[in-house]
Amino acid sequence: MTGNELIEAVATQQGATKSDVKKIIDAALAAIADAAARGEEVSIAGFGKFKVKQSAAREGKNPRTGEPMTIPASRKVGFQPAKALKDKVNS
Repeated sequence: MTGNELIEAVATQQGATKSDVKKIIDAALAAIADAAARGEEVSIAGFGKFKVKQSAAREGKNPRTGEPMTIPASRKVGFQPAKALKDKVNS
């Protein structure tokens, strides 16, 4: 499902205009991104949790040359689906 398909589905289901739904979804996604950027966990009931995970610096190899290199520490976004979403997918 693309973003436009999501907007159309929500607009049809709620009897709203696509432009209004797009504004709401864009605002919701911006709020989620802002919370994740601050390192906060974002939990959406029935859907799941978005968590920011810290990845430590580590040694690796350059795949082209085989030379050792340091891969810097970074933050990654993880997702843990809610039980309701798992049940829906597996039914």
